[in-house]
Amino acid sequence: MTVHVVAGALVADDQVLLGLRSASRSSFPGVWDLPGGHVEAGESSRAALDRELREELGVVVQVAHGPEGIRLANSGVAGDLVLDVWRVSVWAGTPENAAPDEHDELRWFTAAQLASVSLAHPSYVGLLSRVLGRSAGRASTSPPG
Repeated sequence: MTVHVVAGALVADDQVLLGLRSASRSSFPGVWDLPGGHVEAGESSRAALDRELREELGVVVQVAHGPEGIRLANSGVAGDLVLDVWRVSVWAGTPENAAPDEHDELRWFTAAQLASVSLAHPSYVGLLSRVLGRSAGRASTSPPG
């Protein structure tokens, strides 16, 4: 069985926004992860991204690039996990923890900080470093804060 999930990498000022998954979550508890969730039946990856970021962060995606798809075997879920990661460079609203049952906190991270935190999957360090590398030097339209 394949589980299809989307995630949004909100990028501003050479930082990416991650959420600390609640310890009570059945999948990936107590680790830093990208906001996102399951793609519902009949839903496109982009539609799922828009829905999930609105539900979890209270933002409206305006510009998203991707997705970069990765397949994670033995990821802790039944079957393979297919993850579509979208780099979100412009959004409306201020990201907030609109789903406190999913995340204990939200925090902005630089590429240098990623290796020192517990991430949902080891591949995230390289993936998020590439995402941040693509945005280096660009002016932020939605700064962290």
